[in-house]
Amino acid sequence: MMWYWGNSGVHWWGWFIGFVITVVFWAFFIYLIISIMRGYSGRDHVHDAHGLHDPEKVLARRFANGEIDEEEFHQRLDVLRSHDNRKS
Repeated sequence: MMWYWGNSGVHWWGWFIGFVITVVFWAFFIYLIISIMRGYSGRDHVHDAHGLHDPEKVLARRFANGEIDEEEFHQRLDVLRSHDNRKS
């Protein structure tokens, strides 16, 4: 019994659907592998390496973004540095 139309075999749309399904499958598979690898990479260490938890860098970022003005930046920076000196 023939499951396709006519005697010419699979038509162009059959090849196209097969190609699309193959590309989607491999894209999902690669995405899954990358997601799993990111989960095991210890992302907290990456954030700490960039200084996202360093108060002075956070303050500098806020100043650069315009969230605080220069006077407030220097006041807060002085407070942070005075607390650091007390700990030492």
